Amino acid sequence: MLKDRILNKETGYIFYGLTPPKRKTEEARFKIIADKQVARLKNLNLDGLILYDIQDESSRTNEPRPFPFMETLAPDFYSNKYLSELNTPKIIYNSVGKYNRQSFKDWTLNPAYKVDYSVFVGSPSQKQQTSLSLSDAYKIKKELKSDILLGGVTIPERHFVKGDEHIRVFNKMDQGCSFFISQCVYKIENSKNFLSDYYYGSLEQNRALAPIIFTLTPCGSLKTLEFMNWLGIDIPVWLKNDLKHSKNILAKSVEFCELIAAELIDFCSGKNIPIGFNIESVAIRKEEIDASIELLKSVKKLMFP
Repeated sequence: MLKDRILNKETGYIFYGLTPPKRKTEEARFKIIADKQVARLKNLNLDGLILYDIQDESSRTNEPRPFPFMETLAPDFYSNKYLSELNTPKIIYNSVGKYNRQSFKDWTLNPAYKVDYSVFVGSPSQKQQTSLSLSDAYKIKKELKSDILLGGVTIPERHFVKGDEHIRVFNKMDQGCSFFISQCVYKIENSKNFLSDYYYGSLEQNRALAPIIFTLTPCGSLKTLEFMNWLGIDIPVWLKNDLKHSKNILAKSVEFCELIAAELIDFCSGKNIPIGFNIESVAIRKEEIDASIELLKSVKKLMFP
């Protein structure tokens, strides 16, 4: 079971990340969309399917959002109502700022839809006022002794700026997190610097390492590139230039994602750091979705040659 592998600090995970459909979508189309996703994923032998809880992140930056924000279906609802045919563990993201203390307790004790794994997500910025903080959500989950296996978010770019992402990870482990999923990786140095401090910090403190799942995202257009940049994904200038001037931006980005995966696998295998990969597509274009599936297959071969 995925839970046992995570708790045993094993390595080698392959996840796929999905965003539920927009709420404004005609109800009849929800099943059509889900059926296509199930057909696409059911034979990939995934270790887990990640379902995101999309927030409006406009408070995080003054730059205009390249695409308008549209609310999506709740990931736990979408998972249980439309993706039950997919016999794969579902990791449900949950943006805790939308709750107050009581409503979050109610969700934790008696979720309307079955949740075995969850990643709690805090506010995208300190400017955004919420009724419940991430640390409060961790405390409530711990107090209620919920059996949901909890994951956390890690951001290598934040380590580049503040140099303390490994400390954040250890603190979240103390608050109940058993695994971590990164923001999309395009700048390998950020991830390796974080992993190095994470590894040597564990030796200094005599701590076990929780699995880190690195997110890889194909980029198929200049508009997608603009959106990824707006999301705060650190893409090196030289790579942005290569992508902008490439005759096939999608193929170029997939090639680079494969190189990132290979380098992270090599770096972590020498230190016995448990890792995995989450392949996602931030676009809805079929070409980019198909590329994400091919990337997943390539990364699986790299992990299990």
